Amino acid sequence: MPTDFRRPESVLVVVYSDDGEALLLRRRRPFEFWQSVTGSLLPGESHAEAARRELAEETGLGSEGRFEYTGVSRQFAIDPRWRKRFAPGVVENVEFEWHYRLPQVADIALESDEHSCYRWLPIAEASEAVWSWTNRDALWNLALT
Repeated sequence: MPTDFRRPESVLVVVYSDDGEALLLRRRRPFEFWQSVTGSLLPGESHAEAARRELAEETGLGSEGRFEYTGVSRQFAIDPRWRKRFAPGVVENVEFEWHYRLPQVADIALESDEHSCYRWLPIAEASEAVWSWTNRDALWNLALT
């Protein structure tokens, strides 16, 4: 049993371009699926700091675009495949939604331990490709703006 448990707080960073394309990453474990940039907050870290850190770690991006906290947070049940990473009895997570807007699609420096590949899709199409309902909602709402 792990001694250092994850905080039940995370970020979702939707990366998109001015021409309406969204970046998706294919996660390797615990199974393959498409997602936006995500990650848990480290001890003492704010969700703003976590969003910037996760974006840099997973894509190499950070100064090319514009960061914005959407003001949206969502609570969800932690998938059983991840629950052992959290303290016993922790079954829900709060996720803070951030956007990172680029002037155009860009090549990224993929963090290959966590993700196997990436692709840019029209935002509405990306919303249909992601596994998580929170990611789907974030992309769907972005497509409506």
